[in-house]
Amino acid sequence: MEYTHLGRTGLTVSRLCLGTMNFGPHTEESDAHRIMDTAHDRGINFFDTANAYGRDSRGNLKGRTEEIIGRWFAQGGGRRERTVLATKAYAAMGDWPNEGRLSALAIRRAVDASLRRLDTDHIDLYQMHHIDRDTPWEEIWQAMEVLVAQGKIIYVGSSNFAGWHIAQAQEAARARHFLGLVSEQSLYNLLDRAVELEVVPALQHYGLGLLPWSPLRSGLLGGVLRKEREGTLVRGATARASELLAGHRDRIQAYEDFAAELGTDPADLALAWLLTRPAVTAPIIGPRTPAHLDAAVAALDLRLDRKTLDRLDEIFPGHRPAPEDYAW
Repeated sequence: MEYTHLGRTGLTVSRLCLGTMNFGPHTEESDAHRIMDTAHDRGINFFDTANAYGRDSRGNLKGRTEEIIGRWFAQGGGRRERTVLATKAYAAMGDWPNEGRLSALAIRRAVDASLRRLDTDHIDLYQMHHIDRDTPWEEIWQAMEVLVAQGKIIYVGSSNFAGWHIAQAQEAARARHFLGLVSEQSLYNLLDRAVELEVVPALQHYGLGLLPWSPLRSGLLGGVLRKEREGTLVRGATARASELLAGHRDRIQAYEDFAAELGTDPADLALAWLLTRPAVTAPIIGPRTPAHLDAAVAALDLRLDRKTLDRLDEIFPGHRPAPEDYAW
């Protein structure tokens, strides 16, 4: 396993982050525990979850994923100590006021609830799952500072922020002599490269690590057309991504053909590409089985030369930083 620092911090994390969103809805608890054990066996020390993960088909049982992780920690054997644990807050966890978003009260309640579900006394990386336009940064940072002082959280991250949100957050933190954000989770993959316009430059400027979510774009970059021909495509993935697949079928076919020329799996190629991108600390992988996890780890051994990267840019054009992307 390869390791790096999370953004400008001294925290050491694996170059792949284990995403747990499937735990509960798609992966049974016993299998989830095996996946987490396998992740440690493969050297992955960075796990990501959220308080809202674990919903059933009716949207109930939010928090179930954190509970599954908490019961895994409770087995001991150094499981918690060997894990850099990241979770998130923002989503409404109930129908009553202040059960979601990022007011100081909501943050306090959310972190205490996550600590109970996760069966731990602290969260290593506490992330805002979305921007809260109704809560001032002074209130948010004061709440986070209290949690750090109490030892309930260590670092703060964001998710789905725009570049100017990151600038707002960091300048407000600077005025308070607070560390502020250390990482940002964004949708980023070969198909979705909008973050290259302003988010990535903001992350580089402020020294934040980038944690790309959906690195395979719901399986579209994982050999979807080959699986379609073989009859091995997971139906759920088809339903979620069918519209996107229809609009990009030619490019995805060209991509799979190129992966075949290289003699590599499309999923490995997509992850290896992300690992070459500026500011990227660790793509978030979401395996449903230990076998899926092993397949993802293989991407770390793939090295991409300039010719390969240029060809990928031809198939999936990216962005220059703004405003050069669209102006002189």
